[in-house]
Amino acid sequence: MSRGSVKGNGRSARRGEKNAPKGPAVSKPLLVAAGAVFALIFGVFVALTSNTPPAPPASAIGGPFQLTSHIGQQVSEKDLLGKPFLIFFGYTHCPDICHTTLFEMSEIMRALGPDAKVGGLFVTVDPERDTQDVLKDYLASFDSRIIGVTGPRAQLEPMLRSYRIYAKRAPGKEEDYAVDHTTVVYLMDKNGRFVTSFNVNRKPEEAAKELARYL
Repeated sequence: MSRGSVKGNGRSARRGEKNAPKGPAVSKPLLVAAGAVFALIFGVFVALTSNTPPAPPASAIGGPFQLTSHIGQQVSEKDLLGKPFLIFFGYTHCPDICHTTLFEMSEIMRALGPDAKVGGLFVTVDPERDTQDVLKDYLASFDSRIIGVTGPRAQLEPMLRSYRIYAKRAPGKEEDYAVDHTTVVYLMDKNGRFVTSFNVNRKPEEAAKELARYL
């Protein structure tokens, strides 16, 4: 009796395993589709919660200004019309990058030729030291088509804001101080509109070829 019970239980167990109901089958394409939907939702969540601000539109770069050139003339945004301009913000006491950038701009203009209708604008971020005479001496080493401009701090600040330029005096001695500032070179077209940030740190002939498209 005991043996039969054991045998019967064995058959019952094996039969249960053979006929046990199976769960619903999930196809591989369905899993892939579900994963893609999840990735899309996650991407949208990251984009909406990101703290990185979007780049300003081209129309947000530039604006009206009124400053004094290194030769004593009044210069405004209207004087940039009629030819493309490379605009760079810096200062004459800059230890390296400002001098290097202006040299590269000069080499690009040299590659375009002396008759090319192109201009450069060097805007000081240190008007307290960069007077008209200081700018005049400093720019004597560069292409004559580069104009230096300065003026009272109250006139300069609106231009810095309209061109999205950061400039702040660094800690240092009273007179021998540095200025931390944005080092981008802007390309403005002949209508005074912002085109792009312009890479001057390359072969002058290569940069001149790109700039020539806007003449």
